[in-house]
Amino acid sequence: MDQFRSERHEVQEGGRTVITEPGRVIIRDPGGQEYIRHNEEDRFRYGARDIQTQTVGGETRTIVIRPDGTQIITVVGRDGELLRRIRRDEGGREVVIIDNSYRDPRAIGGFYVDLPPPVIRIPYDRYIVDSDDAPPDVIYDTMEAPPVDRIQRRYSLDEIRYSPSVRQLMPSIDLNSINFESGSWEIPPDQAAKLQVIADGLNRAIQRNPREVFLIEGHTDATGNDTDNLSLSDRRAESAAELLTQQFAVPAENLTSQGYGSQYPKEQTSGPSRINRRVTVRRITPLLNGGTASLPPPPPGTAPPR
Repeated sequence: MDQFRSERHEVQEGGRTVITEPGRVIIRDPGGQEYIRHNEEDRFRYGARDIQTQTVGGETRTIVIRPDGTQIITVVGRDGELLRRIRRDEGGREVVIIDNSYRDPRAIGGFYVDLPPPVIRIPYDRYIVDSDDAPPDVIYDTMEAPPVDRIQRRYSLDEIRYSPSVRQLMPSIDLNSINFESGSWEIPPDQAAKLQVIADGLNRAIQRNPREVFLIEGHTDATGNDTDNLSLSDRRAESAAELLTQQFAVPAENLTSQGYGSQYPKEQTSGPSRINRRVTVRRITPLLNGGTASLPPPPPGTAPPR
């Protein structure tokens, strides 16, 4: 982090502070809130046979061709925003994994959405699953679980990434078996094997539905400054996504990663905390496509929701 910190550059753009560092852009809004972006296409290049770039009508297509002939096509607009992510097999059949070009008419403004808290009708340990304690069947069930409350509309990938109240509609799995050293985003070799059960669940879900998308979230403890923590958490999420692909063959294109710094601690402390230095996995497919939850029945003795 010392090297990245020394290479940061800050500029003011339209009332916002834009901080660039190697591989990352951090944006601080006038209220002091920060969020981070990075180019995910680098993850798709692993093991590629060829990479091509095309520009057509204001859209730029990056085509990663794998040894088996499969193509991963990333389409971005003039502003660099992701429009579509497509997998094309060697026979020319296409699966649109992410269609981010659609904008729901009910969407207003930018990428932040404020929703009321969801009504959680499942046990809390099935809403936020600790990977250490959960058997493989629970891990897999969580990766296919429906939203915990009804979804009102489709959400863009950025709305999901930057709106906690949208993400809260989906259960999540905390990879508390992976503990990062303070200031590090490397996953030690002796801990990498702990991702096997997670990878098996992801691969099983993606085989069942090739359009599944999972968000890998990175978190830090509260030590250090907010900008460092945001960069560190984003790199932790990317490290986990890379490892899942390179060691366990989870398709890179079905994963997206995002760092949140110290905003969402599990342990309420301002000091060092291994529990807070963690990675979380969350299925976001229903949020992208606007799926509606299949709500479970109410507990015995309670009135059904109106």
